[in-house]
Amino acid sequence: MPLAISSTIPAAKPKARTAITISSTFGSAYSAAEINAYIAIREQLLAEAEEVLTSAKLASTGLANDFVQGCLQPARSPYEAQCLPEADAIRERKRCEAVRNRLVELRDDAA
Repeated sequence: MPLAISSTIPAAKPKARTAITISSTFGSAYSAAEINAYIAIREQLLAEAEEVLTSAKLASTGLANDFVQGCLQPARSPYEAQCLPEADAIRERKRCEAVRNRLVELRDDAA
């Protein structure tokens, strides 16, 4: 009596691709939302720095701006899904430059 069952039906392949696609989509949406939250924090700090004009506010706004700019760098494989879409990233990089210039103006005004 044979110990193994023989079958002419091939084994079904696992559907791992669907799970990867779903998690990549989720990761992408989650990462974009997180980056947008950092952008909103930077904008709030800039608004506060324009009102208060203290060196601490200017420094925290500068740090937040640098952090946002770091988040906008193109990611390497396998992290491409954790970035903003390139059109949004380009717009935000320009905004980072504008914030940096505004901080220079505010520091000059405070001095």
